[in-house]
Amino acid sequence: STSINAPKQKVWEVLWEDETYGQWTSPFAEGSVAITDWKEGSKVLFTAPNGEGMVSIIEKKVDTMFMSFKHIGMLKDGKEDTESDAVQAFAGSHENYTLDEKDGVTVLTIEMDTAEEYKKYFQETWPLAIEKLKTLSERV
Repeated sequence: STSINAPKQKVWEVLWEDETYGQWTSPFAEGSVAITDWKEGSKVLFTAPNGEGMVSIIEKKVDTMFMSFKHIGMLKDGKEDTESDAVQAFAGSHENYTLDEKDGVTVLTIEMDTAEEYKKYFQETWPLAIEKLKTLSERV
């Protein structure tokens, strides 16, 4: 969770618009993009320039308030894998974004299921991504 000195509409836009998505997610993968129409039920390909990434579904979306991704696969060399043993180990895990605004300050809470082996990586990388997101959101 973090507090961002910006209205939730602005934070929401920074999170999901093409122009800013790749900027705040750069600590995870420089040049990453999200390929989707951002509608509930739609597929999302979270991909890095090397063709690797995640295959997910937008399980729940409430504009400016909540987004839940259900991870269903991986991208490897630009190809979707939703069936391998490696995928089955995490398939069905979620990544949730909740935005709550009070007096022009947005509290962003991110919850994520992850395997123990990736816990340290995410504990180190999420704060970097959140700081970039915060900086982008607080720009006038």
